[in-house]
Amino acid sequence: MAYDEALAARVRDVLSDHIGVVEKKMFGGLAFIWRGNMTVGITQEGLMVRVGKENSDEALALPHTRVMDFTGRPMKGFIYVDTPGVECEADLRAWVDRGVAYAATLPEK
Repeated sequence: MAYDEALAARVRDVLSDHIGVVEKKMFGGLAFIWRGNMTVGITQEGLMVRVGKENSDEALALPHTRVMDFTGRPMKGFIYVDTPGVECEADLRAWVDRGVAYAATLPEK
C-alpha cells in the first residue's frame, strides 16, 4: 500500500523540532514515533493521528475527520484526517502537534 510522499515530507518538516523522531513502516503506511510512541502516520487513507481514547470524540467533531477503521473495526484513540483537512500548513501542524501532545502524556518506551 502506497502513501503520500509529499505529505510525509511535510510531516517531517513539522516534526523537525522534536529530537529522536523515528519513522517506521506500519499500518500499510509510514508512522512517526517519538519517545517510543506513535504520534501520527500516513496511509493511503490520509493522515492518521493518535489522539487517545479520551480525546477521540472531540477530534472527530472537527472537519475532515473520521474513525480509523482500516481493519473493518474502529481503532480507539486513532483517527483519520482526510486530505482537505491537512492542505493548509497551519492545519497540518495543528494535527501533528495534537499527536505529539498525546504521545507526550505516555511513558517513554
